[in-house]
Amino acid sequence: MARERRNTARAEARRAERLHGWGPDGQQRTSLAQATARLIATQGLTDWSQAKRKAARELGVPERAALPGDDEVEDALVLHHAIYGGERHRRMLAERRTEALIWMRALAAFDPRLVGGVAAGWATEHSDIRIELAADDDKAVELALLNARVAFRALPGGADESPQYYIETPRGGVRLAVRSVRDLRARPKRDRHGRDELRLDRAAVETLIGN
Repeated sequence: MARERRNTARAEARRAERLHGWGPDGQQRTSLAQATARLIATQGLTDWSQAKRKAARELGVPERAALPGDDEVEDALVLHHAIYGGERHRRMLAERRTEALIWMRALAAFDPRLVGGVAAGWATEHSDIRIELAADDDKAVELALLNARVAFRALPGGADESPQYYIETPRGGVRLAVRSVRDLRARPKRDRHGRDELRLDRAAVETLIGN
């Protein structure tokens, strides 16, 4: 437990250095993260690695320079939306969270959790609504969608090879990731950057949108 607390403290310290531009190359990383966030928000880039490289080229940063992590880009997106998003971004976020709640209610049997940018608030107009489902057999999810006459398509597995399905809706795409109950129970409570994993249940989403 003590080791976990020390690791968490070190991760938080490193994140603070990056966020505030402290430490070696801190200001450069902050500028790169902000430029990357701008490209993602304004140009709809969904490949963040590509967006980081494009931002580096725009700023004239050497190719071998340390690029910002995804957590730094997420923080920069939150800041970008706070400055430039205004009511339009708040309305978009509310619409996507409302859409997420519809699917979380429909798929309540699979203990759904809202994750990603729509949950955290850094989502752009091009972000999918990402929902994790707990099921030991992904075919059960397929059957539930078929029985509800929902049009969907299978996607290539994610980084952890979990089955994924995509549903197109008027409020944006919904991406369902199916993970086994055992994997979810064994999942670390913090991500690789030392931050709490944000996984919102239905009640938390209802609170967010005041429903």
